[in-house]
Formats: sequence, structure tokens, C-alpha cells
Amino acid sequence: MRQLSINRIQEGDLLGKTIYAHDGRVLLGRGIPLSSAYIERLKKLGISIIYIDDEETKDINIEDVVSEENRREAMISLQHSGEAVRIGKDFDGFQVKKAVDNIIEDILFQKEIFVSLTDMRSYDNQVFAHSVSVCVLATIIGKALGLDRDNLEALAVGALLHDIGTVKLPKELLAKREEFTTKEIELYKSHTAHGFEILRVKRDINLLSAHIAFQHHEWMNGSGYPRNLSGDKINSLAQIVGLADFYDNLVNDGPGHKRTLPHEACEIVMGCADKLFPLNLVVLFLKHIAAYPTGCTVKLNTGEVGIVVDQNKSLPMRPVVRVLMAGDDPNQDKAKEYNLVEDRTTFIESILE
Repeated sequence: MRQLSINRIQEGDLLGKTIYAHDGRVLLGRGIPLSSAYIERLKKLGISIIYIDDEETKDINIEDVVSEENRREAMISLQHSGEAVRIGKDFDGFQVKKAVDNIIEDILFQKEIFVSLTDMRSYDNQVFAHSVSVCVLATIIGKALGLDRDNLEALAVGALLHDIGTVKLPKELLAKREEFTTKEIELYKSHTAHGFEILRVKRDINLLSAHIAFQHHEWMNGSGYPRNLSGDKINSLAQIVGLADFYDNLVNDGPGHKRTLPHEACEIVMGCADKLFPLNLVVLFLKHIAAYPTGCTVKLNTGEVGIVVDQNKSLPMRPVVRVLMAGDDPNQDKAKEYNLVEDRTTFIESILE
């Protein structure tokens, strides 16, 4: 399996991972040949990354740290919660906690965790998929920090619901991918206060989770919002969610912005250490993130083009790359692989979209 930009998909390519709608419905199932009509429909849905299966990469297994079923259940619980809030009703906090507990169990079960999966997101599920991914990333950090179960659950619930306040915002604003105007920025910032007000009255949800929704955009240097808090005045769990949210927003399209490539996002996050987020948190986070996700297509300094087929967890910037073609000659040996930890003069120049 490998990932490709939707613009590089060809008619007849086999879909490598099932694509879901925001309510858990299957839009396209794994193994379906992609027709030109399907490809055009996926483009209109706003999906930019697709996983495909082909002969050259059929042995590449791209595993998620959380099961597909548990991700989908979390998205459904989030969708139900948001819809309830939108029409002025209460939502089932126990359903949210059940979905979160499944994610926690998946993460606690694994000994070593390394995130190497890119979401296939459409316009309609972007907010939900983002929140689930932030929940997963934050829980991974929480586990690495050794949080007890109560704090881990409060962290994960707060992460899943960190953007619940966006249900109070216009849908057109959330669907926008161009830069926000100054007025739109101020409107978008209000989602943190909305989220706090929604969650703080929920007796079945830890008040810490409400503070996560309120403070996840506060930054160490005091330049965040809504209260310009700085340093240790920011709740420590909110800092974790803030970092997970910041990274996931970088690597995926979202309201008011386009995505950044994962290796560039890792560099940006490192540059934010001791400015936006504590250095120790940034270092710990990046130890669990693949700068070059398994299945992505890369160009090497040798001129060769290949697929990332495995990771070196001790050196995330130096994965294992299988060459698909060398230079402009497609007849060169396709089985050649570079372990960039061992081949020290070979390095990745760029990810090919």
C-alpha cells in the first residue's frame, strides 16, 4: 500500500483504505477500482490524499495506532454530540467516554508507538477526523508522560471535544481553505470560549476537559488566545492538546489553511519549542512522529524516486526507502532499497505529491 495525491491517481488504481463519511457511512470500500467518475467525486469531496494497493507496494503494511473501528466510533460519537449541541440539546457524555476509552485501550496495548498514517479527509468529515486524530496524538503523549488513568481519560476526552465550540460557528467559515480575514480570525477564536461553556456544565465530563477546550490555543510566550496566558499558567493537559492540534492542523487541510508536508511540519514544531510549547513536550512528541510517513513517495539526492517502506524509530528523519525508478530510467532494479541510517550519504530531498 502507498499514499498518493488525488491528482496522481489513475483510473483502475485499487483503493487501499476504506473512505468514511462523518457519520461513519462507507463512501468507498477498500479494494474498489477507482474509475474516473470516482476520482472526480473524491476531488469534489475535498479529499487530497488517497491510499492505493499495487504490485510494487502490496507488501507494505501501513498500520494505524488505533483500529479503524474505534476511530469510526469516535467520529460518530463526536458527530452526535455536535449535532445535539447545534440544536440546543444535551449530548451523551458517557458515549463519548466509551469511544475515548477504546482509543486509550488501543494505545496502552502497544509497547512502542510511532505515528505514520495520513488521514483521507473530505470537507464533510474534516472537523471530526481532526478531533479524533488530536485525541490519538494527545493520548500517545499522555501515555509517554506516564499519566494515570483518570488524567489520561480527562486528556483524551478534552482532546476529542477540544473543538466542540466550532458548532456555534458558520459552516461556511469552517469550510474555507483560504486565509481568514481579520474579522474571520476573531470569529474563529470564539470557539474556545464556546467549547468551555458547553463542557463546563456537563456533570458526566471532568472539568479538566472543559479547560482543555478553553486553553488549547494558549501559547507559552503569551501570544495565544483567548486570555494570552503564558508559561505554567497554561493547564499542562491543554498544552498537550495544543501541540497535537497544532501539528495535525499543519499536516492536513483545515479552516483557513492548506496542509504542510510532514517533514516540514516536524521542523516547524521543533522551531516552536520554548516559544509556543515546552521543549520537553516537543522532543517527546517528535519521537513518536514519522517525518516521512510509510507509503509516501520521495525523491532522493541520488536522483532516484522511491517509496518509504519502513521506519527507523531512533532516527525518524532516516527511514527505509524502496527505489521505484532511478532518474528517468524506469527499467532499473525496482527491488533496490536504501536504509538511510546505514546509507549515510543518501538522503531524502523532497516528498513527491
